[in-house]
Amino acid sequence: MKLRNKINLSTAVLFAALLIIMNISVYFTFSKLILDSELNTARKEMEKTAHDIGKSLGSIPEAELLRSYVPINGMIKIISTDGHARLIVTSPTEQKLAGMKTRFSQGEDSRFITYQKRLYTFESMPIILFDGSVANLQITKSSKAATDNLKVLKLVLLLVTLLALIPVVVSSRILSNLITNPVTSMTNTMKEIRQSGRFKRLPLEGKSKDELFQMSETFNHMIDLLETNYDKQKQFVSNASHEFKTPLTIIESYASLLKRRGLTEPALFSESIEAIHSEAVRMKEMTEQLLLLAKHHEQWNIKKTTVNLHEFLQQTVRSFQGAYHREIHFQQENSEPITVKTDEKKLKQLLFIFLDNARKYSDEAILVILGIEQDMVYIKVADKGIGIHNDDLPKIFDRFYRVDKARNRKMGGSGLGLSLAKEMADAIGIKITVESEEGVGTTANLFF
Repeated sequence: MKLRNKINLSTAVLFAALLIIMNISVYFTFSKLILDSELNTARKEMEKTAHDIGKSLGSIPEAELLRSYVPINGMIKIISTDGHARLIVTSPTEQKLAGMKTRFSQGEDSRFITYQKRLYTFESMPIILFDGSVANLQITKSSKAATDNLKVLKLVLLLVTLLALIPVVVSSRILSNLITNPVTSMTNTMKEIRQSGRFKRLPLEGKSKDELFQMSETFNHMIDLLETNYDKQKQFVSNASHEFKTPLTIIESYASLLKRRGLTEPALFSESIEAIHSEAVRMKEMTEQLLLLAKHHEQWNIKKTTVNLHEFLQQTVRSFQGAYHREIHFQQENSEPITVKTDEKKLKQLLFIFLDNARKYSDEAILVILGIEQDMVYIKVADKGIGIHNDDLPKIFDRFYRVDKARNRKMGGSGLGLSLAKEMADAIGIKITVESEEGVGTTANLFF
């Protein structure tokens, strides 16, 4: 069953059930009120009649006395203690009541009785006759007016229920359409995307910011992300293929040379082996970076500890100086100890990326600065190298992007270092900004 039909059916059934329960409650409430009022009226009439008859007994014959108090649609009688009817008087319309069984009651009795499928109020009250004997004065009165009113009420409530079901069904259909239209539109859009292979968005209609609008907006946002990632993936595959093609071509070329002339020319042999080894190392590094970039941040096994940045940076600078024999100056702009909670290994890897870039593109000393600015701890890696053009700055974190492709390839770069740095910084909660001017130098800022 379709969602629209499910909503329509369940809504209609729910409203119908609530309406029926409400009308049944109304009927029984009014029924009790009407019948209680009927019985209460009969009881008061009985008290008044018994009082008047008790005062008039002996002065007026009993038959005439009862005839004057007989209900219009009922019966009045006097029952002796042995249970026999001493006198019975019925109205012309209720003469069949004379055939009812008689019974003497010790006390007052007030209730409804059913006789020949009709409802009556029955009232019984002890009285003292003129001769001093005790008897029951009993009045039976038809409740036809009350039962007729209840029948009319039942019929009205039934008709109201049936008529109310019409707008319920219509409104449930409208409600189901309102809810399912965005879902249907989304489903159709997904089918079109699957069939055409092109990304499409849902039209956002209406000013209401309800959940359905938010669902459509979220769907469009998801399609935007998918399209962006798809485009990036295509570009990434294209760039990766191109980047791997170059070292593979070099390796193939030198391998062919070795195959043809390597055994006879030692110089060519040494050159070929060096070139093949260099390209293999570059491909290995590029593969490791690609694998790391392919992982989610959750898979990086981030382990944050409290790090004293002054000691950490001194050790990192010493390690880098020992590996590359480059002059690096470290300075802290304030004297107090600065500690942060971060992943020490990832932070060292991140700094090595910026120090390595500074080493490649500058010949002068590299400057590493630690400080606090507006309650934010920062590390700056500055060089006085070739710098980056303003048009290139927004793209430096894109994968495989190189400002100077020939120069970077010559220096062994793959265009993945800064992209990896950005991913790593996001994973450990560091914000990166880069300031640069061509011919002056570049400064990378790491904010904690």
